[in-house]
Amino acid sequence: MKQSEYLHLVTERVIAKLQELNRCSVPIGVSNRHVHVSKEAYTVLFGQDELTKKVDLKQPGQYAANETVTLVGPKGSIEKVRILGPFRNDTQVEISLTDSFTLGVPGVIRESGDLRETPGITLLGPKGKLTISQGVIVAHRHIHMHPDDARRMGVVDKERVTVTVHGERELTFSNVIIRVSPKFALEMHIDVDEANAGRIKNSDIGIVSKS
Repeated sequence: MKQSEYLHLVTERVIAKLQELNRCSVPIGVSNRHVHVSKEAYTVLFGQDELTKKVDLKQPGQYAANETVTLVGPKGSIEKVRILGPFRNDTQVEISLTDSFTLGVPGVIRESGDLRETPGITLLGPKGKLTISQGVIVAHRHIHMHPDDARRMGVVDKERVTVTVHGERELTFSNVIIRVSPKFALEMHIDVDEANAGRIKNSDIGIVSKS
């Protein structure tokens, strides 16, 4: 093979690899501890009916509120835990495994919304307190994506994939759940513990591959 032919072949392969990486890349969102509340719970905690928006989040229609609560568990408490809006039907507290040790509650890993047989906790607001019998989870790592993104990557809703984040502390996440909806924007969510393990920050890029 002539040198020019070899260089052309290498160039084609590099371009194809770059295109593949771009097709399967996903931005990372590091999710700190937070709370989703029902309107009824919010009224108990804050004595008012509406959340006030601090900043929009990447997922359409989602936002961080100005309001925060204190989480009180059997062993300890964590202050200034932000509420995310809008209201939900059920109150849900999302923490890291490290937080579960601080609070003294089991670190149950679940998908958002799956609250069966999860621990409870007490929430303190400026106007009242509320004890929930269940609803504390460590969120299962997952990727939000629009159907167009799912088609581009060749994945389907609820499929589990592997995501590699390159860098100084390169890390590969397995069992990452795909969540597909026209309401979603492309973003992988991991918690602070997972991010610290790989020195990952918001907007870093992960590469999706089939598990």
